[in-house]
Amino acid sequence: QVEVVESGGGLVQAGGSLRLSCVLSGRISTTVPVAWFRQAPGKEREFVAGIIPQYNSPVNGDPAKGRFVIVADITKNTVYLAMNRLHSEDTANYLCAAARSYERTGFPRTPTEFDLWGRGTLVAVSS
Repeated sequence: QVEVVESGGGLVQAGGSLRLSCVLSGRISTTVPVAWFRQAPGKEREFVAGIIPQYNSPVNGDPAKGRFVIVADITKNTVYLAMNRLHSEDTANYLCAAARSYERTGFPRTPTEFDLWGRGTLVAVSS
């Protein structure tokens, strides 16, 4: 069974850090783009960061620049998102997704380009 499972969310004070984990199970190639998105209540799903695990070359969205780091460990089929200097605007459900059918150049950044999703892990930052 192919699935994506996130963990690592929680409540943290502003300025703190968290590390999220995304475990990809089943037959998912390590050359498939994997990304973290986030969605706050009443807002659209937002691209945070992405990576192709085989190459471990990160792509950062606006929320990640200067504060978050995405890395992949292909031996554990896991993609991590290390988040630092968190602030209240980072409060959201963080979802991991894989774009198994993506064939274009460049890295996918819109939710519709990803076909396999986890349920997310909640991050709450208190000010």
